[in-house]
Amino acid sequence: MNEEPMNEEPMGEEPMGEERTLKVMVVDDHPMWRDAVARDLAGAGFDVVATAGDGPQAVRRARAAAPDVLVLDLNLPGLPGVAVCKELVGENPALRVLVLSASGEHADVLEAVKSGATGYLLKSASTEELLDAVRRTAVGDAVFTPGLAGLVLGEFRRLAADPAPAAPDGPKAPRLTDRETEVLRLVAKGLSYKQIAERLVISHRTVQNHVQNTLGKLQLHNRVELVRYAIERGLDDA
Repeated sequence: MNEEPMNEEPMGEEPMGEERTLKVMVVDDHPMWRDAVARDLAGAGFDVVATAGDGPQAVRRARAAAPDVLVLDLNLPGLPGVAVCKELVGENPALRVLVLSASGEHADVLEAVKSGATGYLLKSASTEELLDAVRRTAVGDAVFTPGLAGLVLGEFRRLAADPAPAAPDGPKAPRLTDRETEVLRLVAKGLSYKQIAERLVISHRTVQNHVQNTLGKLQLHNRVELVRYAIERGLDDA
């Protein structure tokens, strides 16, 4: 496909404030949609560091621009969105991926999550819903269009119910503190960081710290993997 001049270089050079501006990249093969999303994000104060219109281009530019959040369509020429997600998250587990797709098919949602996406939003979402989803994705929340979160949790529960192959003897699982276990239990129930903070009467930042500590101890990469870990151990029913 023909590449547009505006996509050749990273975008957005606004100065940093006291808190670093979130860097976002938008990937979609429809130029008008891609540019509209980029404008909405830039207008809301995000640093739109790059855009891309196909899969291989997305991989190259994401490596160069190092965004915090990748807003990613699934239907891309050259390389499917799930393959882009899997490759980039595999290289950089700290990257947050928010899929923005016209498809609400269960298979597409589950494949995106298995590939490392943190959230999944339908293109029918409003601008405000998109902006909120990007903010929440950036801090590690698993963000889904209503109805899709239940689908993902249900799939994790189904997988957890299947007998797992016997694992060879290895080191014991790391011990979590009581508070980390409590936070993990609420994460498994699908609560956002804000809801967990309100439930436990602690700050949003404290919740984030507990989650990051738990991810490190368990050698997991993101909240989606954390939810699956918790469900496999029955913490969502506790």
